[in-house]
Amino acid sequence: MKKIIILLLIWIPVVGFAQQNDSTWIVNNYTKKEIYITMRDGIKLFTTVYMPKDVSEKHPILLTRTPYSCAPYGEDKFSAFWNSPRTYFMKENYIYVQQDVRGRWMSEGVFEDVRPFNPNKKGTETDEASDTYDTIDWLVKNLQNNNGNVGVFGISYPGFYSTMAALSNHPALKAVSPQAPVTEWFLGDDFHHNGAFMLMDGFAFYSGFGKPRPKPTTVGAKGFDFPTKDNYGFYLKTGALTNFTKLMGDSIKFWKDLMSHPNYDAWWKARDARANVKLISPNIATLVVGGLYDAEDCYGAWNLYKAIEKKTNNNNKIVMGPWYHGQWARSDGSFLGNVQWGTNTTEWYGKNVELPFFNYYLKQKGSINQLQEATIFFSGANEWKQLPKWPVDEVKYESYALRKGGHLSKIVPLIAPLSSWEEYISDPAKPVPYTEDIHFGRTREYMTDDQRFAARRPDVLVFQTEPLENDLTLAGPITADLMVAITGTDADFVVKLIDVFPDNFTYEKDNGYVMNGYQMLVRGEVMRGKFRNSFEKPEPFVPNKPTRVKYELPDVAHTFKKGHRLMIQVQSSWFPLVDRNPQQFMDIYQTKDNDFKKATIRLYHNDSKIILPILK
Repeated sequence: MKKIIILLLIWIPVVGFAQQNDSTWIVNNYTKKEIYITMRDGIKLFTTVYMPKDVSEKHPILLTRTPYSCAPYGEDKFSAFWNSPRTYFMKENYIYVQQDVRGRWMSEGVFEDVRPFNPNKKGTETDEASDTYDTIDWLVKNLQNNNGNVGVFGISYPGFYSTMAALSNHPALKAVSPQAPVTEWFLGDDFHHNGAFMLMDGFAFYSGFGKPRPKPTTVGAKGFDFPTKDNYGFYLKTGALTNFTKLMGDSIKFWKDLMSHPNYDAWWKARDARANVKLISPNIATLVVGGLYDAEDCYGAWNLYKAIEKKTNNNNKIVMGPWYHGQWARSDGSFLGNVQWGTNTTEWYGKNVELPFFNYYLKQKGSINQLQEATIFFSGANEWKQLPKWPVDEVKYESYALRKGGHLSKIVPLIAPLSSWEEYISDPAKPVPYTEDIHFGRTREYMTDDQRFAARRPDVLVFQTEPLENDLTLAGPITADLMVAITGTDADFVVKLIDVFPDNFTYEKDNGYVMNGYQMLVRGEVMRGKFRNSFEKPEPFVPNKPTRVKYELPDVAHTFKKGHRLMIQVQSSWFPLVDRNPQQFMDIYQTKDNDFKKATIRLYHNDSKIILPILK
């Protein structure tokens, strides 16, 4: 321990000195300008430009459009780029541009969440693609010493604006990288997963972000003043969603929209960023980036890539690393929670993927021949793989049955269907927590958390293989195919894929957590049962009638090492990550506290299975 402390004392000043050197270099080599760019309808958008002082050559423009502010405001105040792994863009003398999107912070106009793309704009009609087009047009015509090439990137909501930028098809736009992109807010990103409302993220985020902004400002709105730091306790005590609506008040438009569109209707479909990707010019290269363990927009990265790949003929690639939301731009990426990856994955990505990608398309510098169609990190094996496509052709889908006695094994012929089952009581008054500890905000580490706490609950079913005799690698989406019967008319189903470490497992570099027998969450997903056949037209269950619930979990890239076990957990709540199901067929957004009922959930052995994408 003493040696570790000494090393830290040596390392911290070195890091601080390096950051100080970077900050001094950036301030000495860049100037900052704040300008307003006028859109085609006369609205002016606040834009910050960081210009390299170097005039020995012309420089490309790298643009990020954001609803999260261009702060710090003031031409004498620099953003702390030196705290980011991305200082390489500054060292390459990129012209870096940030813009407050329409209706946010210092920009004029009215903000609309995930504003739908309009493919048939006329005259002065606008959307996010036209705002991007007008911005790029102004930049290339007015910024001195630019080389006429523009790239766009952004993480999360700015990832959505990056997708919209690709739809602008401005001739100067050469490369776009939507990263952890908001893509589809009903099926898989941020606020809904398979129609189930992600309560904690939705309420905590929109109680502040959603507040109206009467006029341009540099001061953000305050969020809800939580009375306790125990999120499980707060959300459970608050109760039904109608109570959260009362707390939210009448001013937050998008919350009202959420509560008014309980099913997958035309309103949601218009906000699917994938809907018009077929219009992306073949001259615009796209690089979709995401995290295997992104708690917010894991769905968006995988599925935006697949949509672009299917509907366009542009140069489209995907990178998925072992990261939480945006980790590749924030920290070294060598671990997540208790799980270690063995290398600095963020540094590798920046040097080998992101910088070469933009340098090639915006500076005609270097090569991207080493960048294959899919650059995927396989956790477990802890290695990057360069693949010719995703999913790869070498995948074979194999079914593993959930069997009596908690066994999980390759499917066997059914002798007596529905003859064996086990049950649990799903009690909305005591929902299964999503993590073991007491937290205030939703953790990002839960995506790899130890699941032993859940395995010990009577309302969680557990199935696992024997220790594996050989490595087992999964590469692609997982399908949960459950045969169930419930005493109510609706229920949620949460399926978790877990890597069970051997009882003698330890890391070479001790992380201070007991890793013997660790149950690492590899992928978990919820399905709101009433949407099992259609997200547009929900259906009640017939009480006690055997019913199939089949749904897809987001893609995984993970190797279960020899000696590990593969585990499946099944439960009917995941709180307060997901709002509670009243276990009655109804509009859950209109529930009252007395609507919540206990239900007995029966799962039939052998008739229930998990379909795994096994890489041969």
